Amino acid sequence: MRIATALSVTVLGAAGIGHSVVSSLDTGIRRVDAFKDMKNRPEGSHGTNVLLVGTDGRDRISRAEKRKYRLGGAPCHCTDTIMIVHISDDRERASVVSLPRDSYAELPPHVDQNSRKHHRSHPVKLNAAYAEGGPNLTVRTVERMTKVKIDHYLEVDFTSFMETVDVVGGVEICTTTPLKDSNTGLDLSVGTHRLSGGEALQYVRSRHVDGAADLGRMQRQQRFLAALIAKATSSGVLLNPVKFRDVTKTLLGSVRADKGFGTEDMLALGRAMRNFSPSSSEFTTVPLARKGQLIPGVGSTLKWDPRQSAKLFQALRDDKPLAPHRERRKVALVPVSPQQIRVQVDNGTHTSGLGRRVDSALRRSGFRTTGVPGSVPLAPGAKPLARTVVAYDPRWDRSAKSLATALPGCEMRRVNGQGAMLRVLAGTDFRGTRAVRAQDAHQGEFGAITGDQVVCP
Repeated sequence: MRIATALSVTVLGAAGIGHSVVSSLDTGIRRVDAFKDMKNRPEGSHGTNVLLVGTDGRDRISRAEKRKYRLGGAPCHCTDTIMIVHISDDRERASVVSLPRDSYAELPPHVDQNSRKHHRSHPVKLNAAYAEGGPNLTVRTVERMTKVKIDHYLEVDFTSFMETVDVVGGVEICTTTPLKDSNTGLDLSVGTHRLSGGEALQYVRSRHVDGAADLGRMQRQQRFLAALIAKATSSGVLLNPVKFRDVTKTLLGSVRADKGFGTEDMLALGRAMRNFSPSSSEFTTVPLARKGQLIPGVGSTLKWDPRQSAKLFQALRDDKPLAPHRERRKVALVPVSPQQIRVQVDNGTHTSGLGRRVDSALRRSGFRTTGVPGSVPLAPGAKPLARTVVAYDPRWDRSAKSLATALPGCEMRRVNGQGAMLRVLAGTDFRGTRAVRAQDAHQGEFGAITGDQVVCP
């Protein structure tokens, strides 16, 4: 949401018509003193770091909407979503790092905002920082864990999220697998969907879609942000002063921000970011250790990988990109990442070197080929294989579908008991491979992806 606001300001600020509009909207923002009496903070770095949190506030949502979108129950007054948004110093890149709400954290000494009691440092789940000490303690805790200085704070609740999505006309989301969560009511079939505000809230809240739980939910939140940026930069929303006013008024009408983020800051950032696009954004989740930690009375928590997470936050402090930026190609979405699929290629024709050609093409597409193509014995006078075949064990049918997508026109052949290794029998019809990628195929050292890699192709 914070990025979308900056994007909106970008166009109007660059056009020189945004000051009065932004000034009027600025007065409607609810302010919080997120940095009061903070000491021993990390050193500042190049660029701007915004702590973006999503809370479960739902006071202004109607009873009908609460029933429809499964928003019943009392809010926990905690943070459902925690992200660091880093805007590069040259204003050409936004890096979004998700911090799992169940991360192991040690709160610094503080006064509990509810009981007014003084607490010593103690271990909790990260989202408890907001419940015990609000925005201020949340910022202090995140800075303590990441060594990244937070420059601004922004808080978004359920209401502002739903209304903003509706004002922009909905957001387009793609999925290669059915998504269903009985807790939130999410029910999406394979394909492309335009989500309204309530449906989008179901999408970003769902954590019982599969075994990935909260980590899968964070990936969907990142994908949604990328899709929102794509919608804002391609639909004319930012170029139309009336639409801009409606979108920004809706968003800023129910967010809370730190006192230091004002009109001039928004306009300065807007002018600098006039060329922003989905490919300018990158998304990742803090690297996690294999084992979590159990806290008595709190429950199981997620531990950050000490070495990888330190390198990630150092990259933010150094204002370096997190994801490999590549020229975008048209690709087909597949259910399983090519990097997870092992393939043996065999030549089924009389054409010398065809097996090696197919092996190399699939390897360039990311598949884990053996690099040692074989050949299918052909009887004297037998005709070569006319159509390329993907032979697979039915237990690995999703991997087989991903491989078949990369080989247009191939035949899929079930072979019971073949095992995890897929087999390609190259035929005379082979003309090349199609570029494919998995919906959640993270790349690079930190598993970061750019926004244009996760929006609908």
